[in-house]
Amino acid sequence: MVSIFQYLFFLILGLGLLWLAFRKIDLRLVFREMGTINYYWIALAFLSGILSHVSRAVRWNLLIASMNYPTSHLRTFYAVMVGYLANLAIPRIGEVTRCGVLSRTEKIPVNNLIGTVISERIFDMIVLLLMTLMVILLQLKLVGGFVNKYLFTPLSESLQARHVSLLLAGCVTLGLLVGFVFLIRYLKPWMKQFPVYQKVKGLVFGFLDGILTITRMKQKWAFLFWTVMIWGNYFLMTYLCFFAMPATRHLGVMDGLTVLTLGSFGFVAPVPGGIGAYHFIVKAILFELYGLTATSAASYATVTHFAQTVLLLAGGAVSYLMIMLYLKRNNNLRKTRV
Repeated sequence: MVSIFQYLFFLILGLGLLWLAFRKIDLRLVFREMGTINYYWIALAFLSGILSHVSRAVRWNLLIASMNYPTSHLRTFYAVMVGYLANLAIPRIGEVTRCGVLSRTEKIPVNNLIGTVISERIFDMIVLLLMTLMVILLQLKLVGGFVNKYLFTPLSESLQARHVSLLLAGCVTLGLLVGFVFLIRYLKPWMKQFPVYQKVKGLVFGFLDGILTITRMKQKWAFLFWTVMIWGNYFLMTYLCFFAMPATRHLGVMDGLTVLTLGSFGFVAPVPGGIGAYHFIVKAILFELYGLTATSAASYATVTHFAQTVLLLAGGAVSYLMIMLYLKRNNNLRKTRV
């Protein structure tokens, strides 16, 4: 029930942001402008999107390989795409889903895989924060006010309004954590006699082993290369779509980097598929920073979000089918040998 209410809450939040983005816009004008799209550039953006997901699969394999588990690049790619498909339905569940899929096909403990995904996501968040800092510093006058208005001011007001409750919650959490650690140490000799203790211990250590893979990975330069490939193709997805619409063709490379960086926070938001949050942020960027009309800004946000959603739906569905065929073939081979 908690999961259902959480999902409904964030879905309603996303739809609310979508309404805010489009509330003063004539949708007929949006559809008319979308009718001028040059789909050649959308197709190139699609290709960049596929390459970014392939790069993510290869980079994930580098982390998994550091735990001495053999993996297939193709099946890892399928797992990544199935995870993205799951994220369209329920935010953040895709990270667990792709681990579960790869665990079934490659026989790797799922707790280890979840650890590698956390390590990977922490690194990506650092990259996104560095890109955000770079965009703000390089365009301080242009972007600084926008970020302050839409990010820092609401965040600081929210924290000021709830600082007492946040401080209390932090102290309680820290106290519970410290108490839990001391309790475990005190009860450790007694718990060792139970088989479930060894089971839980193995799960926890496997989870931590997955997180620490990035520190002992041998191919660190390869990891950085594929990270650049991921974010480089993310940028191309954004930039190439500029050329698909007459209203955005004049925008340049730095503008594309700004839209990618700040727009990414729309996908980080815990709403299904970034719906509403992405539209709200990208429309605000193009309208307030670059002087596009509200209609053109909303049209670009709609086109790019729709293209990415179609890519994830199609890629995820095909990948799910291929995974099912692979598992069925393996089961048939096993039965034949028996």
